[in-house]
Amino acid sequence: MSILEAVDLYRFYHVADEEVRALRGVSLDVAPGELVVLLGASGSGKSTLLSCLAGLDDPDGGAVTVAGERLTRRPEAQRAGVRARHLGVMLQGGNLLAHLNVLDNVTLTGRLLGQPGGARALDLLGQLGLDHRRHAFPAQLSGGEIARASLAAALAHRPAALLADEPTAEVDARTEERVIGVIEAFVRGEGRGGRCAVIATHSSRLAARATRVLRLKDGRWQDA
Repeated sequence: MSILEAVDLYRFYHVADEEVRALRGVSLDVAPGELVVLLGASGSGKSTLLSCLAGLDDPDGGAVTVAGERLTRRPEAQRAGVRARHLGVMLQGGNLLAHLNVLDNVTLTGRLLGQPGGARALDLLGQLGLDHRRHAFPAQLSGGEIARASLAAALAHRPAALLADEPTAEVDARTEERVIGVIEAFVRGEGRGGRCAVIATHSSRLAARATRVLRLKDGRWQDA
């Protein structure tokens, strides 16, 4: 059984008199244990696809199911509940609350779900090289530190699927290896299985470690 399923997703945007076809019939089925990497030039539809998979954007056509629960065409409160229960989402920005320090940001979703998870959060921050920054606020972090803190926040509540947009941005090769290792450990389920990840990236190193690499071009799979 798949964890994440998208069927025939279409997403159109209108700018003045022009129609931008961001997604054109994209389908995706992700099974437990899979690390799927999305490649494509800027504007190919990667970020739009992640937003639709996360229920942050409702597609104009098609459907998304996460862990057996339909995500599309439901009220935002219901989508937010599905997202909190089953998804860890890391976008390119806006992942951290400015008035919370790193540790509080990382534990926030878990606390809302009744899972304090302080030890889990500290472990993730240590693996990502951020344990010394746990009391810092987002405005005090570098771009790479924000990305790693955002990844920790997406993973701390042990979701079924990780959706991440450029998780290795603005980091050196050594730190990139740390980030990839954390993602791989998550997908393996830390000994329990049943998790997956879909990652939009330009990182050749991350793509080389994926179980599947898919390429988007003009809102379609490139080989479609």
